[in-house]
Amino acid sequence: MKIGKLPNEVLEKIVFSNISYKRNEVLTRAGIGKDCAVLDFGENVCVVSTDPITGAAKDIGKLAVHISCNDVASNGAEPVGLLMTILVPPSSTEEDIKRIMEDANKAASEINVEIIGGHTEITEAVNKIVVSTTVLGMQPKKNMLNPEKARVGDKILITKTAGIEGTAIIANELEEKLKALIPQNLIEEGKSLIEDISVVTEGKICGQIGVPYMHDITEGGVFGAVWETGVATKKGVRINMKVIPLKKSTREICSVLDINPFKLISSGSLIVVSPAEKVDIIQKELRQNGIESAVIGEITEKDILVEIDGELKEIESPDSDELYKVI
Repeated sequence: MKIGKLPNEVLEKIVFSNISYKRNEVLTRAGIGKDCAVLDFGENVCVVSTDPITGAAKDIGKLAVHISCNDVASNGAEPVGLLMTILVPPSSTEEDIKRIMEDANKAASEINVEIIGGHTEITEAVNKIVVSTTVLGMQPKKNMLNPEKARVGDKILITKTAGIEGTAIIANELEEKLKALIPQNLIEEGKSLIEDISVVTEGKICGQIGVPYMHDITEGGVFGAVWETGVATKKGVRINMKVIPLKKSTREICSVLDINPFKLISSGSLIVVSPAEKVDIIQKELRQNGIESAVIGEITEKDILVEIDGELKEIESPDSDELYKVI
């Protein structure tokens, strides 16, 4: 099998098909394009998400905190508590674990989430460090998102730029290789994108303004997130590749390594489906918080398409992320 997330069709076939027992308290269940589960707690709901970090060594503690918190924020909820599981091979040191926890604690403090527990283990079951986090968030029930309320003509926005997480990981992990291929200032720009990895602020803003759907852009990149948006909303999507924002470092790194920036893992960017009349309000509020955004497309009746040089092409179910071609 290919490295990376299980393909969506395989998820449906062997994972989701084997989840049959259901409880009434579960309001949002496992499914394609759904970043979180949502549990009914009366006037409020508990929003829960979990993710491992397997594709990076540097900044793994920081990434582990932000990635799961991003999922919760993409539901418009506030991350409250975080559980962290750390699995390290016998070759690891106490210093390795200390560094993970220091980085995780700093990241958690920045976004006001508490590390409330977890598990730490030295094991031969892994050959490199794996960190998995589960985040619990809180949200008033009346503010729950509902992707099926997306309407034809709703606009699709992306915050920040495409390929943020992938660019940061590659610039950090492959710096020596890249030095012979691109200017050092672009490598440094790429490395610095790790500071843009959180979408908690924009998730809260868009959730408060009121949108039907948001989706954290993780494995599969922008194209993967757009495909999953179509599945979640049960409608069509049309985007224009030319208007998807990219940092110069992302463009250059992807060019020299021959990978597609629009299929590159991009935690730090958020897909937002917004009613047309709320776009200006959202973009103004985001700018006031130092976050740029761009309208890249809209919801349609059917088909998931991207315009490339004036030609419409179908976006297919995401395959293994471009990151795994080079890391």
